[in-house]
Parts: sequence; structure tokens; C-alpha cells
Amino acid sequence: MSMAPIRLAVQGIGKIARDQHFPAIAANPAFRLAATVSRQPAGLDGVPHFSDLEALIAQGPAIDAIALCTPPQVRYPLAARAIEAGLRVFLEKPPGATLSEVVALRSLADAAGVTLFASWHSRYAAGVEPARQWLAGRRIEKVSIIWREDVRVWHPGQDWIWQPGGLGVFDPGINALSILTHILPEPVYLKDATLQFPQNRAAPIAADLHLADTLGTPIHMDLDWRQTGPQSWDIIVETDAGRLHLAKGGAVLTLPAGTQENPDIEYPGLYARFADLIRAGLSDVDTAPLCIVADSFLRGNRKTVEPFDD
Repeated sequence: MSMAPIRLAVQGIGKIARDQHFPAIAANPAFRLAATVSRQPAGLDGVPHFSDLEALIAQGPAIDAIALCTPPQVRYPLAARAIEAGLRVFLEKPPGATLSEVVALRSLADAAGVTLFASWHSRYAAGVEPARQWLAGRRIEKVSIIWREDVRVWHPGQDWIWQPGGLGVFDPGINALSILTHILPEPVYLKDATLQFPQNRAAPIAADLHLADTLGTPIHMDLDWRQTGPQSWDIIVETDAGRLHLAKGGAVLTLPAGTQENPDIEYPGLYARFADLIRAGLSDVDTAPLCIVADSFLRGNRKTVEPFDD
């Protein structure tokens, strides 16, 4: 006997929701898109639309879960209210503007007995799980991360990303950290960092991080939002059995035996995981990537660089 679809609302219907969330939801029979929530006056054809979460809860159709795709700075009160209403909650990455609010949400969800899912979409890229399995049991000698992209291409006019809590270059950089903390067998910690802040911005445009795992393996991370031309989303791991290279954000995996590239499966993977968590009554709230970002702001040396404008 098949189970009834999970009635899902999506709050925040910007580019990431339209490009990734809605197609993944439509392709997954475990879910039915029951409502959208946004300050935008119009949503999707045929789907009830509400201006805010309170209006949905008070007036809208019955829902079981909500995916929050808003900027992180406004995420906590929305997630807390959804949990209070008994809804299962999917948090787009980063799961919050601060580490402490994500920890607090986890406590609220546990107390309410509802699922909370802090999603890290890059972990579901095609090459990531095979990379994790290949590295298990091998001696890791060195890790290099090069994550360079053009912010004007990927985040045009998104002022929130430059504001406190928006993370700046760590918005894409946390994707690399979500892969790193998943594929390495040992825990990772920050040793030191240098963050470059444009003179007119409250968030960094570039960062240089030195990390290590608990065995002392050196890890270097180069983040920059000023890249033009080809974009770089690469993780290179040197081991006693040769080199592992994850390219294109984890979609392409090269091992000594050869290269494999698969189509984009990140958001379908996220929604499959969310459905499994809901059915099992479990939560998945891994704060390791956000912890490293928070430590970078806490521990990093700050350097002021030239102003940046879109």
C-alpha cells in the first residue's frame, strides 16, 4: 500500500527554488507541492500562494513540511515558528546565519519531535560518496581546495549576501567544506585564516584557510569571488594510493583508475533524504561546515581590499 505524498510548502521562491527545488519536488512522488510563501505577489500557476508563513498557517491548505529557501539572516524565526506548528523543516544551506541558532533549532525540533534537515547539497554531487568510500582506510597526505568563481555571474544584485550573516565568499565556500568534512575519515579543524573584506562590504570577497585533520594532515583552502573566465570548484587529495580529484563541485571524480562524470543529482538526492527522514521520524543537522566558517570569522586575520560593486 503506497503512502500519501508529503504535503510540502516552499518559502522563498527565488533563483535557487525555481532552478533546483521545484524540479526536484516535481520529480519525487513522495512529495506534493501544496503551497508557496513569498513577498513576491505571484507564485506558481495552480499552487496556493501566501505572503508570509503566518498567513499560510492560518488560512492555507494543510501541510506536513516546509522548505525554507530564504536568505539565512531571516531563517531562524521562520524555522522556529514552523517547528512550533508541528511542521517538518528543510533548511537550504547555510542552515542559518549563526552556528548557535542552528543548534537552538535542533533542540526545538528534538523537543517537538519533528524532523529538521540541514541540507548540504554539494554532498549529494555524484562524485562525493564514491570519493568518501575510496578515501576510507587510505593514508591522506595533503588536501588542496580551490574554489574560485565570479560573484557577478552567480549572485548578481544579491545585497543580503554581503551583509552580516550572508557569509560573502563563504556562501559558495561552505559547499566545499560540506564535501571536505564528509569525505575525510577524521574530523577537521581550522588553524588560521586570512579574510579579505572589500572596503564597502561587511562580508569577505576572498579567504585563505589553513586547516588540519586530527592526524595532522595539512589542508589548504583558497576561496575567491573575483574569478573571471573558467570557474574552479576543485578538491585534490593526495594519498598513499595516488591522487583523488573532485572537480566541478563534486560532479567529476578522477581516481588513479580513471574519471567518472555523472549528471546533476544534488537536489533530487536532498529530497530523497528529506523524505526518508520524515518517514523515519529523524533529523539530520550537521553543523561541521558552518562551524569552520564561524571559526574563520572568529580566528581569521582581516584585510581590507579595494571596494567591490556589482
